[in-house]
Amino acid sequence: MIEEVYTYALGDQKAVDRLIEDDNIQYIHVVFGPRDGFPLHESNSNVYMTVVRGRLSIGLGDEKIHAYEAGSVLKIPYKTKMNVRNEEKGPLELIIVKAPAPSKMI
Repeated sequence: MIEEVYTYALGDQKAVDRLIEDDNIQYIHVVFGPRDGFPLHESNSNVYMTVVRGRLSIGLGDEKIHAYEAGSVLKIPYKTKMNVRNEEKGPLELIIVKAPAPSKMI
């Protein structure tokens, strides 16, 4: 086989599946339950965030929190302060792509 195949968790349980981490990209699958999220942090690469399921609540830089529904794709610049949360009652599922891979941004 030429291709490499990766699998990620299915369901509603919290998951942070770092599927691909190579010299080109990081490809991460995330599921958050209600009131869960990442700690406040600064993006370490260009971030492309796809809302697969649920509703993402995110504050970027000094802006107020905005909400994005499933089907939304966000492009977030390098070194942006990020507050990523699930403020809803159901699960939030995201695909996060960091390109180039953070080690290439240094």
